[in-house]
Amino acid sequence: MPIYVALLRGINLGPHKRMKMERLRASFEDLKFKQVQTYIQSGNVVFEAGKESLPAMCSRIENKILSDFGFPAPVVLRTAQELKRAITNNPFVKRSGIGLDKLHVIFLPEVPGPDALKELQGLTTSPDESSCLGKEIYLFLPNGMSKSSLINNRIERRHLKGATTRNWQTVNNIHEICQGCE
Repeated sequence: MPIYVALLRGINLGPHKRMKMERLRASFEDLKFKQVQTYIQSGNVVFEAGKESLPAMCSRIENKILSDFGFPAPVVLRTAQELKRAITNNPFVKRSGIGLDKLHVIFLPEVPGPDALKELQGLTTSPDESSCLGKEIYLFLPNGMSKSSLINNRIERRHLKGATTRNWQTVNNIHEICQGCE
């Protein structure tokens, strides 16, 4: 059976939308997913499932979260192969002098339109850098996430509502979990 990764947006940040990972794993198991594992408290779930369209699976997961936890949590799904490709495609990793702790990936539910990409480029100010490849936006934020020109701005509110961001270490650790499931 294929391995999938569910990336939940906006949970366990501050006092709202709190979710215990043990309970989240139980929700996924209730959906008949196998080998369910979570990684850290930010809503990263690796699981095995039969072949099903990603939109249908995403809808089932979002409905289950709403039912079990009482609040909505947007979910971005990737297959293990898509996550591996996202790691391989990061244009910043290959450059010298790039601190891996300054890399992030925004996972999008769909490929962004040209207007969103144009606006993203306009908002990216030095020393920050961004690169969109397919359904991922790669970020190099040398001054960190909190001081970035790209965080909490109008593009995120208008164009990236269903997206979720992970730091580079988290992305790679989730990938390792996927490899352990195969």
